[in-house]
Amino acid sequence: MALSFGVTVLPDPPYARFLELIRHAEANGFGYGWTYDSHVLWQESFPLLTLAVEATTTMKFGHCVTNPGTREPTVLASGYATLHDISNGRMVMGIGRGDSARRYIGQQPVRVAEFERRCRMIKDFMNGREVDWNDKQLKLAWVRPELPEIPMWVAGYGPKALAVAGRVSDGVIIQLADPVIIKWIMDTAREAAAEAGRDPSELKCIVCAPSHITDDIADAREQVRWFPAMVSNHVMDLIERYGYDSEIPHELTEYVRVRKFYDYDEHSRVGAKHGEFVTDEICDRFCVLGNAEQACAKLKELEAIGVDQFNIYLMTHGQEEDLAAYGRDVIPQFA
Repeated sequence: MALSFGVTVLPDPPYARFLELIRHAEANGFGYGWTYDSHVLWQESFPLLTLAVEATTTMKFGHCVTNPGTREPTVLASGYATLHDISNGRMVMGIGRGDSARRYIGQQPVRVAEFERRCRMIKDFMNGREVDWNDKQLKLAWVRPELPEIPMWVAGYGPKALAVAGRVSDGVIIQLADPVIIKWIMDTAREAAAEAGRDPSELKCIVCAPSHITDDIADAREQVRWFPAMVSNHVMDLIERYGYDSEIPHELTEYVRVRKFYDYDEHSRVGAKHGEFVTDEICDRFCVLGNAEQACAKLKELEAIGVDQFNIYLMTHGQEEDLAAYGRDVIPQFA
């Protein structure tokens, strides 16, 4: 399969801007439209996804990512099943334990064991299968059986979350574009899939990162320093659990030693102060930067190690220009 392309657009007001960028992405050959699910920092995402479905014809949609804590699992599953019906089979689910959506309202990420239990239920329930939940037998009897399954892709970095991805999900969402770390993450998830009796080769790999097509690499790095800083939230959780010397690659953990703070009010914002500790080298490793030729070279490297989809985090300046550059100069190279 050729590398597919997605784009993540923030559910930021005005909502008309969100729809404008989604339409622009579909017109430029992007096959997947994603958005955040952090209902206080940004607008509530389910109405926006409904509008996006109605505004497009082929693009598939989902959260990158939702969580089963802020979203009660039966409600989350029903929401996806409803949108799957409205879109005639164009929904995909990205799900994690919860970062900004949970922490910003004073809650911690869902514990791993409970996360796995809820993911198993949601995957079956949203696809029309009966589940045993809260000592009740439940089924969304109105799910149309002729529609394709809604896939569930799990986001994670640490061994325990990746084991859940391997045992339960259809694929892994990885928020960085470093080939060394990606390979370790997928090997870890696939090992768990094999131990669970699943075919590890069936596990898809979705890489998410900012990309800025430009000859001005210094400016591009300034546009994306917020991103490795965002990733560092998850890395700090890993270090708290496993320490700096563990099976987790040093390529993922070492850069956070000089991190000072994180401000969720500037979450995923260009110029965020908490990104000042991020070096140029980390920007280059974690993102896809440079001119179209340089971007294609890195994406070919990702494709070669088994990445199935590259999902642009469209939180840089020049958004239309980046989408157009991908549609004109990048996506055709992977057709």
